[in-house]
Amino acid sequence: MQMRFDGRLGFPGGFVDTQDSSLEDGLNRELREELGEAVAAFRVERADYRSSHAGSGPRVVAHFYAKRLTLEQLLAVETGATRAKDHGLEVLGLVRVPLYTLRDGVGGLPTFLENSFIGAAREQLLEATLRGPMEPEIRTLVLKREGGKGECFLFWPEK
Repeated sequence: MQMRFDGRLGFPGGFVDTQDSSLEDGLNRELREELGEAVAAFRVERADYRSSHAGSGPRVVAHFYAKRLTLEQLLAVETGATRAKDHGLEVLGLVRVPLYTLRDGVGGLPTFLENSFIGAAREQLLEATLRGPMEPEIRTLVLKREGGKGECFLFWPEK
């Protein structure tokens, strides 16, 4: 995820331009602008599509894609992100999501989910966590909302 210019967390992306021949072409262009040239080592394809959500404005639909990266690809993106075209403008920095819960039952992902997210980014994060492409040892995630408070639990199979 990334810290946006407005202080909210979200995923890289943007609008499809007239020169983009598909949603995926637009997304890959936006990824290069926001994350730098290291994203050229992979391409987000139609098979990476997860869901769509109505945006806040008229004629705006947010399409969510999730791509599994190798550790080497992730480190290359993180290293090069500060040299991206939009770094310091649209993007203030990358943020790793803690996919765990601390022993106190609060720290980690449950606390991370209390941050401010843009649009449907929080729900998209939960969707990606539940449906992949995440590590296979993450079996299930349960989210319960009562009175505006969220509780989140990750369960791993016994070793």
